[in-house]
Amino acid sequence: MKILVDTSIWSVALRHSISTDETDEIKEQLYSLIEDSRVAMIGPIRQELLSGVKSQTQFNRLKKRLEPFRDIPMETNDYILAAKFFNRCRSKGIQGSHIDFLICAVSSRKQFPLFTIDKDFGQYKKHLDFILFKELKR
Repeated sequence: MKILVDTSIWSVALRHSISTDETDEIKEQLYSLIEDSRVAMIGPIRQELLSGVKSQTQFNRLKKRLEPFRDIPMETNDYILAAKFFNRCRSKGIQGSHIDFLICAVSSRKQFPLFTIDKDFGQYKKHLDFILFKELKR
């Protein structure tokens, strides 16, 4: 089964200077998924990772490191479902970014659990139908 890896996980894994028990475990889980060819990537996550990189050299290095992970094709219905998810959460008083809801929509459609440490997704999960990777590990 493929696992959709969120920007928050990539960010932890790509920062070499930070090391705690939690970050080491996250890196280990990600590296295991990579070794097993189970990582799923979508364009919006790639865009988030590449946005805000300070230098062109760093940008090019990161772009190259992400090249092995091909984007899962997105469909019109992903955008429609993301809008429904946005509206449902907003009606419950939960705010989120359009990209977050697009990630939820693709996770839901493809039935790819979402590997994230972004706590916002836990709030979305209360009202949306997608699987969090941590739920599989229980």
